[in-house]
Amino acid sequence: MSEKQRYFTFEQANAMVRMIRPMMAEILRLRQVILDRQPEVWPVVEKAAGNGGSREASLAAREFQRLDSLVREIQATGAVIKDINHGLVDFPVMREEREVYLCWKYGEDEIRFWHETDTGFASRQLWE
Repeated sequence: MSEKQRYFTFEQANAMVRMIRPMMAEILRLRQVILDRQPEVWPVVEKAAGNGGSREASLAAREFQRLDSLVREIQATGAVIKDINHGLVDFPVMREEREVYLCWKYGEDEIRFWHETDTGFASRQLWE
């Protein structure tokens, strides 16, 4: 049985942005930490598979777990993370009797744009 789709109002989505903003900031920070550590952690991860682990592998695993937890927490609200690299989040909304997405990018103060469900960030239009 599929879960019922949640639709936001414009006001609800903007209120959700205020809650999501600090979580997305942490996601982007963790993403960068993971990318910065990749060259030093990957050999450790390969070796850890054979010898039971290491401090570096444990730290990396915790960072991945925290990142996953934050992503799941945002998705549980009904918001859709579209691009973790740029902090793009969409909010399903009904507009003129069809589903579209309100579109927010980390760094923007509030939602000002929307796009069709089959297009993306490059097709954003001003919400009026």
